[in-house]
Amino acid sequence: MQSDSTPKDMRVQAAQAIGLLRRAAHPDRRHLAWATLWLILAAGLEVIGPILGKALIDEHLLPRKLDFPRMAMLLGALLVSGWIASWLRYLQLVRLSGLAMRSVQRLREWVFGHVLRLPMAFFDRAITGQLISRVTNDTEAVKTLYIQVLFVILDSSIVLVGTMIAMAWLDWRLMLIVLALVPAVVAIVFVYQRLSAPAVTRARALRSDINGQIAESIGGMSVLQANNAQDRFGERFAATNDAHYKARLAELRANAFLLRPALDLLNVILLAVVIYSFGRREMNALEVGVLYAFISYIARVVEPMIQITMQFSGLQQAVVATARVSALLGEAGAPEHDSGRSPAPESAAPDAPAVRIRGLTFGYAPGQDVLHGLDLDVPQGAFFGIVGHTGSGKSTLLSLLLRYYPSRPGTIEVNGQPLAAIDNERFRAEVGLVPQDPFLLAASARENIDMGRGLSQQAIETAARAAHAHDFIAALEEGYDTPLGEGGSRLSTGQKQLIAVARALAGQPRILLLDEATSHIDSATEQVVQEALNELRGRVTIIAIAHRLSTIREADRIVVLNHGRISEAGSHDELMQVDGGLYQRLYLLQQLAA
Repeated sequence: MQSDSTPKDMRVQAAQAIGLLRRAAHPDRRHLAWATLWLILAAGLEVIGPILGKALIDEHLLPRKLDFPRMAMLLGALLVSGWIASWLRYLQLVRLSGLAMRSVQRLREWVFGHVLRLPMAFFDRAITGQLISRVTNDTEAVKTLYIQVLFVILDSSIVLVGTMIAMAWLDWRLMLIVLALVPAVVAIVFVYQRLSAPAVTRARALRSDINGQIAESIGGMSVLQANNAQDRFGERFAATNDAHYKARLAELRANAFLLRPALDLLNVILLAVVIYSFGRREMNALEVGVLYAFISYIARVVEPMIQITMQFSGLQQAVVATARVSALLGEAGAPEHDSGRSPAPESAAPDAPAVRIRGLTFGYAPGQDVLHGLDLDVPQGAFFGIVGHTGSGKSTLLSLLLRYYPSRPGTIEVNGQPLAAIDNERFRAEVGLVPQDPFLLAASARENIDMGRGLSQQAIETAARAAHAHDFIAALEEGYDTPLGEGGSRLSTGQKQLIAVARALAGQPRILLLDEATSHIDSATEQVVQEALNELRGRVTIIAIAHRLSTIREADRIVVLNHGRISEAGSHDELMQVDGGLYQRLYLLQQLAA
């Protein structure tokens, strides 16, 4: 993990954050324009206050010219301008906060939608807890950017410019003294950024690591406890947590030394210099009001600078977090497979096999091929089994058939069309998957079969009956509306798998892929799955990756993979007649183990 952050890195991150901020705010640009206008008006009214106070002192109080109507007018103008400025700030803050929250909502939907469409290759290296942190915590940083960048920095900058103009109009020589404060503040901010930026970046990365370790440990708690690894995982978490504490402590030290204390000291020095410079002049009544105005303006100059620098820590964290979100959005998504924009035919090409593979070679890393030049034809309505030793390439072949990875070199055709040319929505509708580990929502049986497709009750029940899952679902206390618990905790492993089969069949696929769907279930449930598959023969093309060879014993054709190549192919009876063949050895070993 990279713990340092160079100024160049921070500039790149800031550019990414600004780009994302503009994109998130674009739909609300009118609201942003109004909020900015109110901000400018409020800042302008605040600058007028000391000028009105100077006029009251110089023209009426010190000369003892008590023109009560005019004095009342000045006081009234002072009060009204302050009230309007406060009201405008309220309006601006409400509008800006609402805009910020809408942007966070919009951005979270973008990020989550983008994550849903990322290719499987991304999730091979992604850590779940870190992704959750980016979708939840890091997107919240956009709100911080709005409030801090627009409300604090923009507001403070407008106040600074207006105050400098007012001071120059009152006394340009004193204004130059105040202006000398700016380079000192810039130097403090520069030093602070150099000291705190690495700590901020490291703390943010370690926070994601903490989330990742928590999610990983909770998700694998049964394995963790079974291996008596609680202490080791606790020590690993403590080390990461300690590193996060030290990074935050380094950031805190920079804040404590370089922000408020240093700028408060500059404020005192500046006030002393202005009063000393004023005292060296020949005193006259008309200058006392100027002194009052300058003392008021010094607070308006120093406080915005303090606010800007005080917010710099949060701003850095927000920039780092928003840049991380931007980097996630920059991840290349899975191909949409709709470049042709032409509607795909609804029926298979005449005489075309359901799946045709030619010269398929694939590896997850360059120079480390898992599959080598595969050629395979799966006829329409056939039942094919794919078997082989662990690491032979079975699951890799299935991932390519599911379009999780690009298949180059080599070609895969489905119903006579190149895989990459098929519209994504139609492809997912026509190809169903029953995974090895069934994924169930913390929802009802109906919702787990429907998966948001809006299927009718009849379609859901038909799929459940075809998967032989209807009887046990109907026996639940609320039938199809019974909540199944997190991950289907209320069901047995076999029942979860039957719901997964029903879910796949509910989409009425023309091709059904099974990824070792019977490896974790008992023999009785395996027989139920076999019956369901036999009933689908001839109507649905079935390709089953199988560890249990009994599952695919009745398959029309069994393909045996060995080190990424097809070593044998045929029916069960044909392969069992090959003396010393790989399939024969695998089958006999399983029979002995049983």
